[in-house]
Amino acid sequence: MNLNYIELLPEDFSDQSRVWIYQSNRLFTLSEALKLEEIIDDFIKNWNSHGTSVKGFCNLLFGQFIVLMADEQNTIVSGCSTDSSVRLIKVIEEAFKVSMFDRTKLAFIIKEKIQLLPLSQISYALEHKFIGAETLFFDHSVSNKKEFSEKWIVPLSNSWLGKRYPVNF
Repeated sequence: MNLNYIELLPEDFSDQSRVWIYQSNRLFTLSEALKLEEIIDDFIKNWNSHGTSVKGFCNLLFGQFIVLMADEQNTIVSGCSTDSSVRLIKVIEEAFKVSMFDRTKLAFIIKEKIQLLPLSQISYALEHKFIGAETLFFDHSVSNKKEFSEKWIVPLSNSWLGKRYPVNF
């Protein structure tokens, strides 16, 4: 599985650019991804904060994660512009019959595939060695471009989850 997503990020965005990650409960099909690309491109072209254009970026990564980024060096993303991005994700949920706000499912790379595990089953998965210290985990707690580039996909032991479940790996 090719995990090189960093080259897809805009180079001209500040390392402090804000990042929001929305995880779908399933992969988007190719035809859905093409339609989704049109929707998010249109949103980015028209994204404003108090009438000023937001320098934004949005992309579907690994067919399952919508990553939204705003470079706030010139325009601060306000509550209204953040609300408009949430409305975008709700439109996507409705259009594609997916769930994008379920934070109880966590994403891992298991056997070269993205697998979602319910938070309630993490202890079981660790105990039965379905996942372990070196299992790659998608840590959606990152909040800016620098963190996203360096800490989004990390071994479980290096994440907030690894600290929450201090199991003998």
